[in-house]
Amino acid sequence: MAHNPHAPQGPEGNYDPAGSTQMFRAFVDEGVPQGRQPATPAATAAGPRVGLIVGVVAVIVVLAAVAWLALG
Repeated sequence: MAHNPHAPQGPEGNYDPAGSTQMFRAFVDEGVPQGRQPATPAATAAGPRVGLIVGVVAVIVVLAAVAWLALG
């Protein structure tokens, strides 16, 4: 990117016309609010895990059936 000598310069000498650096720093520095922490009870955490296991078992069964039909 070309240097623009007519653009206003900040105290560090690097001007960000879009302000994206400042917005990114504000986003990163914001962090997780102290009063609102995500809760992960065991019942809600087990749901996706069970679905994943059932999906993997289903894929294995389908692949076994396809292999049995192809080789049989």
